[in-house]
Amino acid sequence: MSKGIVYLIGAGPGDPSLITLRGVECLKKADVVVYDYLANEQLLSHAPETAERIYAGKIGGRHNQGQDEINNLLVEKGRAGKVVVRLKGGDPFVFGRGGEECEALRDAGITFEVVPGVTAAVGASAYAGIPLTHRDITASVAFVTGQEGKDKNESNIDWDRLSLGGGTVVFYMGVTTLRRNMLRMVEHGRSPATPVALVRWATTPCQQVLVGTLADIADRAEESGFKPPAVTIVGEVVALREKLQWFDKRPLCGKKIIVTRATEQAGEFSAALAARGATVLECPTIRLVEPENWQLLDMAIRDLPEYDWVVLTSGNAVRYFFQRLNTLGLDARALAGCRICAVGPKTADEILSFGIKPDLIPSDFKAEGVVDEFSRLDMHNTRVLFPRADKARDLIPNELKRLGAHVDSPVAYRNFLPERLPPETLFALEKRSVDCITFTSSSTVQNLAAMLGEELMLDMLKGVAVASIGPITSKSCRDLGLKVDIEPQAYTLQSLAESLETYFG
Repeated sequence: MSKGIVYLIGAGPGDPSLITLRGVECLKKADVVVYDYLANEQLLSHAPETAERIYAGKIGGRHNQGQDEINNLLVEKGRAGKVVVRLKGGDPFVFGRGGEECEALRDAGITFEVVPGVTAAVGASAYAGIPLTHRDITASVAFVTGQEGKDKNESNIDWDRLSLGGGTVVFYMGVTTLRRNMLRMVEHGRSPATPVALVRWATTPCQQVLVGTLADIADRAEESGFKPPAVTIVGEVVALREKLQWFDKRPLCGKKIIVTRATEQAGEFSAALAARGATVLECPTIRLVEPENWQLLDMAIRDLPEYDWVVLTSGNAVRYFFQRLNTLGLDARALAGCRICAVGPKTADEILSFGIKPDLIPSDFKAEGVVDEFSRLDMHNTRVLFPRADKARDLIPNELKRLGAHVDSPVAYRNFLPERLPPETLFALEKRSVDCITFTSSSTVQNLAAMLGEELMLDMLKGVAVASIGPITSKSCRDLGLKVDIEPQAYTLQSLAESLETYFG
């Protein structure tokens, strides 16, 4: 069997988008991923579904596997001819014990490659608005382990040089030894008034920053219950945070928001909220599936030359419709004789991605807006194809028929209840730590009520701001006893995100 290879990859400080392109390339071809406590689990999505995933971090505050066990595991998998990714928080060679793992691999004759990552000190300082160096303040920086000397009478750190050098000092893993380390710096000559910052869960929506001085930071940390994982930044550059702070000044920073869209739809909206600083909990209350059979839609697709209009009211309708078109061996050219109505700009963008520019985009993104636009046209004996969800409102086909059109409305996809709600979302609701929940269709709120029960849903959402994408969804919320706090004027996800920003800002 051919020898494998082990990639030691720096996962970065927490934000999954900070991993390097090379790191992602290696993850995509992994047979095995061995990952740490500080490596964001979202990065595992880059690995093939068939890849073996092995957690080698902490459980209950204690290491799941010792270093020797991890070394042996990497050697074992490498000898088995596997492509192994060792995913480590920060950078493998900066307090990541990557050197020890490379030594074990070299001794065993296993090929390895090291992929650097953004180390915690660099990520934490940047996201806290604290430059580690500054031409007018300091030209040097030192990275120091905060746990050094914990069980030793003597320290290997040159505290005199560290304290009197005047440069920035960053302690890793030093929250539990914070008081002792700060005291040592003062005892060895650093001014007690030197600014200090603690940065916890750096670069993530959970980031916390606590600022003080060498003299009082330990007391402040105890009073606030500040916990690991965190880095400690010591130096005059910390004072620049007041001017350069950016990450935690974003409008939704510190807000925990539930997104109830279907899994395949949630990504873009969740990313928009996260970019504004929110902690996003994805809680899909809809599962999209194919129709029980395609017979009616297939008949309509084969008769496309007979239709005058195709009305597509959502991105889902577009995707399922074109997916079926492709399955039947057709493409956008089959729509050459039809005019296309797109409900909303996002739907129009989806259609445009297939090379078709919609002929009509109603200014009102509700079903009523579609009917209003068509009422201005002569619809007598016009043939309309309306591919839709199984639970879509009947208003469009009924009203177009009333205007004289012949309407076919085959089911293109169905809405199902997911098997269960994510446990982390339920836990957050039970802890009363959720600030807002978003509903982007009537189905999302109705399904949540069906899964939780109306009474429990109302109890869990007490004190939680309810954001609805538009009046139809808002009516469904109110029918279930919910008070709607946020509703944008334009019924789009972008407008909903902007309305959340305004509400909390």
